[in-house]
Amino acid sequence: MRIWAKVMSDGKIKKQTVYEKAEVLTYSKLFDYVAEICSALDVPTPVLVKAHIFNFAKFNHVKFTQSDFLEDIPFDHLFIENLF
Repeated sequence: MRIWAKVMSDGKIKKQTVYEKAEVLTYSKLFDYVAEICSALDVPTPVLVKAHIFNFAKFNHVKFTQSDFLEDIPFDHLFIENLF
């Protein structure tokens, strides 16, 4: 499993990482994956709701904006994408 995470600001990538694990992607563990990605990028962890999980499952990506975070973020959005 590989997930590409990008911290975007003004249409540009400010930080990015590829999260890899030697296991099959499990949607019930998506919050754990996002928490580890955010820790690696040194950004706050967003609130994960059912719509995020459905978007990730259906479209292989999800975008977290300011409304998905409990605190202010110094970027426009966090974008994660499944690289298979």
